[in-house]
Amino acid sequence: MLGLFGTLNLASQSLQTQMTAIEVAGQNIANVNTTGYSRQTANITASPDIETSVGPEGTGAVVSSISQTVSQLLNSQIQSQASTSGYWSGQQSALQSAQDAIDEYLSGTASSSTTSTTSSSDTSSSGLSTQLSDLFSSFSSLATSNSESNQQAAVSAAQNLASTFNSVDSQLSSVRSSLNATITSGVSSANELLTNIATLNQNIYQAEADGGNANDLKDEREQDLENLSSLTSISTSTSTDGAINVTIGGQTLVSGDSVSDTLQTYDAGSGQLLVETATGGVPLTLTGGSIQGNIEARDGTLATVQSAVNSLASSVITQVNGILDSGYSSTGSTGTSFFTGTDASTIAVNSALVNNPSLIQISSSATSTGDTSLALQVSQLADTAQSALNNDTFSDYNAATVTNLGTALSDANSEVTDQSTVTQMLDTQRSSVSGVNVDEEMTNLMTFQRAYEASAQVVTTVNTLLGDTLGMKTS
Repeated sequence: MLGLFGTLNLASQSLQTQMTAIEVAGQNIANVNTTGYSRQTANITASPDIETSVGPEGTGAVVSSISQTVSQLLNSQIQSQASTSGYWSGQQSALQSAQDAIDEYLSGTASSSTTSTTSSSDTSSSGLSTQLSDLFSSFSSLATSNSESNQQAAVSAAQNLASTFNSVDSQLSSVRSSLNATITSGVSSANELLTNIATLNQNIYQAEADGGNANDLKDEREQDLENLSSLTSISTSTSTDGAINVTIGGQTLVSGDSVSDTLQTYDAGSGQLLVETATGGVPLTLTGGSIQGNIEARDGTLATVQSAVNSLASSVITQVNGILDSGYSSTGSTGTSFFTGTDASTIAVNSALVNNPSLIQISSSATSTGDTSLALQVSQLADTAQSALNNDTFSDYNAATVTNLGTALSDANSEVTDQSTVTQMLDTQRSSVSGVNVDEEMTNLMTFQRAYEASAQVVTTVNTLLGDTLGMKTS
């Protein structure tokens, strides 16, 4: 039988057991609002029995372990969802930056507070379509009267148009550079998380090998995995020692407690930054995360818009020069092209015309006084379908470019909203499984408190009995 001293030891052990359970409940309550915290449970089991003359006798209870309430399936789903949400957030951010940067120049709908890297004289409040209309209207006036004021108006309208093309190209290039910087920053963040995960793998193994509790470290590792998933799609596997191995794009980057490789960006040409392994130099095909979202926005919608703007500028240059290059100015001169350059970045009005607008070659004959037939042909370009622009007019083609960007952004906005709903649903499900319920923990606290008080009463009772026993011996 246990005897008095055995019973005292049983009660003492019970006090420690109930205190540990109280501490765990307190830990849960303290972390009720901690992101990623999983509820912990003190698993109380009976101590091994001892054999007595009357049969097995219990020796109390101990906390055999402190476990987490975790659903690995939900964690896996949340990691996958983080990758999808990150992808669309990256797309949304990139396309919003593009629209904010160029909407004023393309459509003239931005407010006057829109920030620009160009001077105020280069900024148009009307957009390319209106400026194209102004250019062709100025040539219509020039066809009616080849006056000095009309010549100057045509040159000024062309300068405004060329300046806006330059601004659009500059803004798009700036957005592209910004996206490259964001991609590089995302890769650096991903590498930091890979290092953290490997370190946590090691710390968790050491803690549990020494018989300790690594639950908080596991929560931290799960948060790092979800943060990494939001940057790029990952796949994971669990080793026999509990370590999480991480694979990105088919390449294992974290194996146990070591980072076998990291990520880096490389230039695939023309500033097109992509992602590869740092040591092996293996190009990676990413399928999710904000890094890939930025890459696809840059090489997809943004590149399409920039190409369209360049095509529009190139067609304006080709069509206007194609008409005027064969003509004569009012002074009989030739050889002065109206536009210089080849695309949106280089288009400009010939400096000779800026200095002397009378050199505009709008006459089809050097000897025909008052001939402005070529100016009329230029003005008619406003309503002419251009084969190089999908058989659209200049203004219609520009409007389609604006619409395509707006549609892509609208789609991204809708996806972000939808993915946010899915994320909230999964978080709610995980919270119902792993989250802390304060009412439940308060009930547990009272239960453990009463058990602690009862165990203390056992100690007091045994102490009294021991005193009585000693008194009997000395009397």
